[in-house]
Amino acid sequence: MRIVSGRWAGRDLTSPGRKVRPTSEAVRSRWLDALAGRLRDAQVLDLFAGSGALGLEALSRGAAQCDFVENGPASLHALKANVAALRAGRRVRIFKRDAIRFVETLGAGDYDLAFADPPYGSLKLDRVIERWTHVPFSHVLTVEHAADHQAGPLDQAVRRLDLGDTCVSFFVHDPSDAEEPGAARVGRRRRGGQG
Repeated sequence: MRIVSGRWAGRDLTSPGRKVRPTSEAVRSRWLDALAGRLRDAQVLDLFAGSGALGLEALSRGAAQCDFVENGPASLHALKANVAALRAGRRVRIFKRDAIRFVETLGAGDYDLAFADPPYGSLKLDRVIERWTHVPFSHVLTVEHAADHQAGPLDQAVRRLDLGDTCVSFFVHDPSDAEEPGAARVGRRRRGGQG
């Protein structure tokens, strides 16, 4: 597992182990490519962060800062090791928290981009989307899920990347951006920290 593109391209990442399903390099590459116009200087949130590969890839491609939310011991160990190896500590905050409880504390517009990659088949995916629908804590929310995940709130996505057994769905708060989830971001700035 490694960083695909940007300033840290090719750098190896520590994996949390076999019990955690990492996002493949191919999926991560397509996912971040679709957001290329929104990454520069973005304030990013990586929910269910695992090894931190998504958020670190975003930083590698020009995001300003990333907050990682993870509560699994093996994943936290890998995440901290990866942040240290890339010397990214000044641009990162790590929250050892349940992702659902974390998003329930957020306000509208706290982040430019948010990634969510909960365990496949988990209702946590639906809960993150539902929370975002009521309080859009990021300008863009992107979620990874199994291709056969029951639609539910996924029906509200403005774009979907079908990548075999895996899909990435995109949600955009500003309806005027609905056709172009990868277009240049509007320039929202994150409001105060979450502690």
